[in-house]
Amino acid sequence: MKTLHLNATLLLIGISTALLGLSILLLGSHKHITLTTDFYLISDILPAQVFNSIAAFAFISSAVLAFLSIKQPNFRSILGYLLIAISIVPLGSLLSDSMWIASMGGFPVIGSGQGVIKYFALLSIGMLLVKRTFSPLITAWISILPVLLVLLWIGGMKFTLLEAQGIEGLVKSSPFMGWLYNIFSIQTTSNIIGVYDLIAVVMLILAIYSPKLTVPAILMSGMVFVVTQTFLISFSGSLSSETLLSTTGHFLIKDLWFLACLFFYYSAVQKLPRKA
Repeated sequence: MKTLHLNATLLLIGISTALLGLSILLLGSHKHITLTTDFYLISDILPAQVFNSIAAFAFISSAVLAFLSIKQPNFRSILGYLLIAISIVPLGSLLSDSMWIASMGGFPVIGSGQGVIKYFALLSIGMLLVKRTFSPLITAWISILPVLLVLLWIGGMKFTLLEAQGIEGLVKSSPFMGWLYNIFSIQTTSNIIGVYDLIAVVMLILAIYSPKLTVPAILMSGMVFVVTQTFLISFSGSLSSETLLSTTGHFLIKDLWFLACLFFYYSAVQKLPRKA
């Protein structure tokens, strides 16, 4: 992986985990951590504030290691193992019924788990930092699978009325997307976003085998996560003067991990052998 791309990845990890860690520390105990401790049947072992502090410490430690890793490569594998550990804990809770919308049949209709599945991106980044000897093809797939998952899954949810109504506040606040509601209905706007996400999925897969599609595929999928970051500014419920980020902000800032995955993906695809 090129130094520039790796440093950009480490910077994204550092910024996102620093904001998450500090915000969790300031926010105090909240339901997202409680849902995880409930799943592992450990909520009664320690006060909720202790689990909250452990999560905050893990994220802040990740941020410190990420920033140090920009100049000190020896820290990168340590960071990788920590990211793997941080991601596995919430991902395990996907087995809990609380992550799915029972009124719509449960799995695969995802509710609280929308924020949890984003940890697949952190898992992939951790794996790629720990083991730098994967082949370019394997690296490309490891880096892109979380992106494909979230675009396919959450993109697919856009075709439901529940998700269309759920994103209305975010989309309406955006100077880049809010205009869609002036032309289309709430559901049609959501459908358009869903179609865009699904096209990005196809483009990313095809780009592995067709180098001409690499840049368009990355730009198309990357815009999903870049626009998501603008919601941090445009949506009033994302930031907090007291806790830096709200729980909505936590959900949004995690999309920086997918941009990091795209850096790994781009570097890997450039190294793939091409037929003459």
